[in-house]
Amino acid sequence: MKILAHRGCWNAEIKDNSHQALRSALEHGFGFESDLRDYCGELVISHKIASASCQNAEDIFRWLEEFNDQYCCAINIKADGLKKMLIESLKRHHIKNYFTFDMSVPQMVEFQQQGLVYFTRQSEIEPVPVMYENAAGVWIDGFWDNDWITQELLEKHIVCGKTVCIVSPDLHRRPYLDFWARLYQFEIDFDKVMLCTDHPFEAAGTFEDKFG
Repeated sequence: MKILAHRGCWNAEIKDNSHQALRSALEHGFGFESDLRDYCGELVISHKIASASCQNAEDIFRWLEEFNDQYCCAINIKADGLKKMLIESLKRHHIKNYFTFDMSVPQMVEFQQQGLVYFTRQSEIEPVPVMYENAAGVWIDGFWDNDWITQELLEKHIVCGKTVCIVSPDLHRRPYLDFWARLYQFEIDFDKVMLCTDHPFEAAGTFEDKFG
């Protein structure tokens, strides 16, 4: 299993998606999920509408290269029209350990045509993932509960050659430990599983023996 720190390793003193949070994730051996937008012709990191205060995404790609591309970066596409700049940044910094997700379907088509790695989505709202055949993986997101996320569901995707990235319930401000305990018991190939969480250190301790 791989742990993705949701918007980096943040806390009451360190803002999510900030320089400190994202850099800290890499320094502690975690990949991370972060939000990509554009501002004044440059790629920036921001969950909300971008502004001049946003973290420049070029720094993030530079850090990923510095850490030898060993930690996965999940890139949440928050705006259309980022394809060209993103491809250039990935190539410039030799980044291959990444995936994009949450873009619009027309953008997903363009990403697939250009060879960008993308994950499709599955949730209660999206029971059938779109563009599944060419997706590298599935972003599995339980908005209201996680009971539908079963061993059989994950195994089905893994058998099809997909990596699964599970949104931990804490991202929706729900209790998460019971789900983690259930997930721990699944008899699946955990090398094909990622968990995106606001509690990466706790998750690392819980799933330590599931790491590939």
